[in-house]
Amino acid sequence: MDALLRSDPGRRATGRLGRLLLKSAITDVLADARAEAADGRAPGSDDVLLARAFQQASNVITGVCPMINATGVVLHTNLGRAPLPEAAIRAVDRVARGYSDLELDRATGRRGKRATRAERLLVALTGAEDAFVVNNCAAALLLALSALAKGKQVLVSRGELIEIGGEFRIPDIVTASGAKLVEVGTTNRTRLSDFRSALTPRTGAILKVHPSNYRVVGFTASAGGQELAALAAKNGIPFLYDVGSGLLRGGHGMPPEEPSVADALADGAGLVTFSGDKLLGGPQAGCIVGRADLVGRLKRHPIARAMRVDKLQVAALEQVLVLHATGRHDELPVIQMIREPASSVHARAARLAQALDGDLEGAHVERSESVVGGGSTPGTAMPSWGVRLTVPDPPAFAARLRVGSPAAICRVDREAVVFDARTVTDEEVPHLTRAIQYALEGDDLVED
Repeated sequence: MDALLRSDPGRRATGRLGRLLLKSAITDVLADARAEAADGRAPGSDDVLLARAFQQASNVITGVCPMINATGVVLHTNLGRAPLPEAAIRAVDRVARGYSDLELDRATGRRGKRATRAERLLVALTGAEDAFVVNNCAAALLLALSALAKGKQVLVSRGELIEIGGEFRIPDIVTASGAKLVEVGTTNRTRLSDFRSALTPRTGAILKVHPSNYRVVGFTASAGGQELAALAAKNGIPFLYDVGSGLLRGGHGMPPEEPSVADALADGAGLVTFSGDKLLGGPQAGCIVGRADLVGRLKRHPIARAMRVDKLQVAALEQVLVLHATGRHDELPVIQMIREPASSVHARAARLAQALDGDLEGAHVERSESVVGGGSTPGTAMPSWGVRLTVPDPPAFAARLRVGSPAAICRVDREAVVFDARTVTDEEVPHLTRAIQYALEGDDLVED
């Protein structure tokens, strides 16, 4: 450790990265080297160890890095899901630069509620009686179950016990809320009669969860929202519907089987929960709409404060909802990418291939398939176009592309890499061209 820190490269790096961060990175690198030595592998020279530590520490200093998404996955969870529209970006910039009326009622001078404007917009857009905004959709569901069904049974179809990213499962959320999960029906077929038979005096709620990241096909059956709402109302318990993807109303190129918030409310759901950073096209947020009495119980619950959104989320969400309210859906990047004609995507792919033609033989345009992704419209693909490059070592090329500047991510397909143009903007084409050129050279060239 001392030898590496006191070396000339180590001292220079200390001034740029800070001694504490560099020391922490070297500690990790040395631990890996010891493990390699224990396995009989040479741990590498001091220069190699320092280079590894420098890269690790530099990644921390750099922070969240912009990426060019050439995967064709519109809502890529690993890449931050929905890109924000310009109106939301400007709002975040304004709020981030100074103070704001986040929790101030300017008319009275008294303390206000931080997401009041966004919640009023949600009420207007969905027709719900009330709304509440929290940090994400998992938090919204956890809060709803904690406030309405703690210590009681929650009925959920076995076919809807989904797992979302990071091994986060619906059964775990129910358990964490203090409610008791009651599995109803079977994986592929759950009928209303199954729910009726599972009801007991200890039942606190019926929960329907949209399987937003998979699809069960074949010999299937499921209880609809209307009949579950009627059953819940008859027994005096709330019916909760987690639609997940955040489609406010049908249309915008979405498949008809994708449930919308408005339809869930019209079917009689007492509460509907959904994400802000999926088909809504906004920042991470958990949106809750529904009956005023139920939403009120959530707002008064002790853990509600622990799940609140910060000022930057609020600022972005407000502007995204304004775009929906004023019919300016085409300003949302997610909607633009989903609805863009394949012919326009082809033209962009052709520009990329032409830009690369002088540097690499064999760059050619080919048909591709894009997906919405991010836990939305499972099994639905959009016709697209991309550029295929045949390279000697596709995984190694993709790795260089990811850590370059500009940084980009593509698909690896057997002996080639594919750049799907649907998720690449016109403005990003020259930057992606440069990123590909740098990755082909395999050196440390960076953008000025």
